[in-house]
Amino acid sequence: MPEQPVALPATPVTAAVTAALPGARADLERLVSIPSIWADPAHADDTRRSAEAVAELARGAGAADVTIIAADGGAPAVVAHWPAPDGAPTVLLYAHHDVQPTGGDEHWTSPPFEPTERNGRLYGRGAADDKAGVMTHLAVLRAYDGRPPVGVTLFIEGEEESGSPTLAALLREHHDLLTSDVIVIADSANPSVDVPAVTTSLRGLVGVIVEVAMLERPGHSGMYGGPVGDALTALCHALAALHDENGDVAVPGLARGSSEAPDLDEATFRSDAGLLDGVELLGTGSIPERLWHKPAVAVLGLDAPRVDDASNVLLPRARAFVSMRLAPGDDALKAQAALTEHLQANVPWGAQVTITPEAGIAEPYSLSTTGTAYDAARSAFAAAYGNEVVETGVGGSIPFIAEFARTFPGATVLVTGVGDPASRWHGIDESLDLTMFGKGVLGEALLLAELAPDTP
Repeated sequence: MPEQPVALPATPVTAAVTAALPGARADLERLVSIPSIWADPAHADDTRRSAEAVAELARGAGAADVTIIAADGGAPAVVAHWPAPDGAPTVLLYAHHDVQPTGGDEHWTSPPFEPTERNGRLYGRGAADDKAGVMTHLAVLRAYDGRPPVGVTLFIEGEEESGSPTLAALLREHHDLLTSDVIVIADSANPSVDVPAVTTSLRGLVGVIVEVAMLERPGHSGMYGGPVGDALTALCHALAALHDENGDVAVPGLARGSSEAPDLDEATFRSDAGLLDGVELLGTGSIPERLWHKPAVAVLGLDAPRVDDASNVLLPRARAFVSMRLAPGDDALKAQAALTEHLQANVPWGAQVTITPEAGIAEPYSLSTTGTAYDAARSAFAAAYGNEVVETGVGGSIPFIAEFARTFPGATVLVTGVGDPASRWHGIDESLDLTMFGKGVLGEALLLAELAPDTP
């Protein structure tokens, strides 16, 4: 296995981090090789195997105790502890070991569960989101030889990519295991491989399944078409009403914010997103506003005949999965109800409509970035990356944050990560920049040192 060179600044912790990186890289590949897609029941055993692998790695990193926990019907999560030295705070290090479906293995340049290095990046599903976060934490603990300068609780969730449906129950049942002073969530991204970021806002997430019915049975389109409509066309009318003429979300009553962040370069953003030539960006406002502070809605699935299987019949039923991201300041349940009402109002021709809310929701969240923990993070990550820390929003959702903040309101939450715009989270050819991974490990190691009470 070629060792990735990492240029890290000279600090008291650098040598230990540098020594820990090759093993962390190897174990990251081991974790990426496990298809822990909890959302797919066929991979439930793989997700359990992934949790067991993380638990084994935590024991090897010197944990005083390691437990695999799960709420009723939920995915396995790993909790491990490194006791706090006298007077030191306890820091909870969060990541998740479950991953998204691949989107079709045949579309990947290399198999998604066969980690492959190309041009300094490690490719594979979960290489960035979020098994890199798992191994960031474990590499830091190895660098401290299992004796970090603060207390550490490692919490590795197993169902984040499914919306964390049992997380609230998990936190209630295991409250004492997870109590901490500072929470570091390694599940976000940086604006570039050289510039570290702390995430200050995240959008929420809700979804519904909308089913439209018009006929008792399929009808011949020649004998009945015209006076009799079909369910798929009626469904398309409702889905078309989700956006206005500018591409902004047309669902009424949703929160919408603004951003003072500098606009992003449109050409770079289009390239990162993979937009085809001539395809317009949706919505109004700056790109950061549209990404971080406004809602977004998308149709992510449709149950209807494949084109190759279609025949000249009017479809009696059709259904779609509609997903909506929410701006900070919104309420997830109210937004889900607004989406439901909007779809119901836009199904035409008296068609019957049934809307089923998805159970897994994520509240949007805004973070305060003041206080000693944030000062420590700015100092630590600036030293590791050689550039000042910037504050960014994220268009995605991390259900854990709102749930944990409600359960432990006194804890400071820091959201970091080792993704970058080229990481393609949830997409084809997901990857991790290995040099940035090394800087992220060093930054977190320095952060723990900064949080220790005897740090100068």
